[in-house]
Amino acid sequence: MTGYQEVITDPSYRGQIVAMTYPQIGNYGVNPEDAESAAPHLRALVIGELCEVPSNWRATQPLAAYLAEHRIPGIEGIDTRALTKHLRSLGAMRACVSTELHREAAIAAAQAAPSMTGMDYVHEVSTPHSYHWQEESRCWRLPNSSTGETTSYRDLPPLRHRIIAYDFGLKFNILRRLRQAGFEVEVVNSRTTATEVLAKNPAGVFLSNGPGDPAALGYIHEEIRQLLGKLPIFGICLGNQLLAHAFGGTTFKLKFGHRGGNQPVKDLRTGRVAITSQNHGFAVAPDSLPPELEVTHINLNDGTVEGLRHRVLPVFSVQYHPEAAPGPHDATYFFKEFSELIQSTTHQTLNTKH
Repeated sequence: MTGYQEVITDPSYRGQIVAMTYPQIGNYGVNPEDAESAAPHLRALVIGELCEVPSNWRATQPLAAYLAEHRIPGIEGIDTRALTKHLRSLGAMRACVSTELHREAAIAAAQAAPSMTGMDYVHEVSTPHSYHWQEESRCWRLPNSSTGETTSYRDLPPLRHRIIAYDFGLKFNILRRLRQAGFEVEVVNSRTTATEVLAKNPAGVFLSNGPGDPAALGYIHEEIRQLLGKLPIFGICLGNQLLAHAFGGTTFKLKFGHRGGNQPVKDLRTGRVAITSQNHGFAVAPDSLPPELEVTHINLNDGTVEGLRHRVLPVFSVQYHPEAAPGPHDATYFFKEFSELIQSTTHQTLNTKH
């Protein structure tokens, strides 16, 4: 419904056409600070009505100009709520948005488009080169009303843990949240081997979100498998599914996926319910998981797996987005939990060696 700029630049939407259900889109324009990656990733944008003149002091250009700049087609005048009901009944389906094709040719193009099942889009969106995240260079900044100077969105804590973050389609706000939780982060390509990661001697490993079918990423499953038991691991979204595969589990395609910022998730350990931001089209098959993996969270709409934790190893993951850009902040505590897990694991290792 909202956060269209974050949606457009979310790498997890690679290969997909996105429909926004809010009646008018583009009201607050586009600005560099709210992007979740360096460029848009969706194939096309479907909306009800376009706001051509944005009204927001942070806007640097209208939405239509931004899409045109990146050659992303858009279509307005669509009853997107009727479309949503249609997709909820029949499931997500292939589609075509075109300014050139006639009706029959557009339908044929949609039918010929590849299915999301079996697709590896991760290699298209992962960073080609490793880099150290510099929060200060990509942080939300606000003007100081008295001096006119810009200041950081929030004070940053000292760096406590140096970690490796696998980029399978990483969102910038995940990196912001990790830095705000005291992590020094080096981002690496999706094909980085476990041997290369261990050679860097990090305190932990983060597995990011990303697009496509997790079952098609066998080369990643194997590298994660080699890291299990050697470092604390935290995964989000695709990272959750990849961990399940690394432990021998499987995933399946959902009828229409979980999208948006109002997904209710129950923590089975405490009974608490959080409203979460989600964007995924596949889910972990609970019956495929080994007994050493505990299902910690479930989606209250359909009962699917939303969180995993190993009963012995320092490994856990969630299917939703605790960094929520946009969305509720109910689940931001997971970044602190990851820090505490690394701290306790380091302490236990030192005691064992002593």
